[in-house]
Amino acid sequence: MIEAFLVGVITATSLTAGVFFLRFWRTTRDRLFLGFGAAFTIEGVNRALSLWLHPSSESDRLLVYGVRFIAFALILIAIIDKNSSGRRSSHRRQIR
Repeated sequence: MIEAFLVGVITATSLTAGVFFLRFWRTTRDRLFLGFGAAFTIEGVNRALSLWLHPSSESDRLLVYGVRFIAFALILIAIIDKNSSGRRSSHRRQIR
């Protein structure tokens, strides 16, 4: 019972963080916020589905962790994209 409660809390906070990041993205159009918003939303939905479906077989758990990997990969890609776009714009300023 306590495990279901904690997964529910993680689900609610992940979805809340996803909504906030997507709202920031809508305001700024910064892809970093889009990546974080998508990742947290995916993670929240993944946690909710895993709570309801109770993945018992190895293939079900692999699917849950695969979706979680995609969410974390989105965060990593967003950070790398943000850092590489900052270097490109500063490099352009130095050339001019």
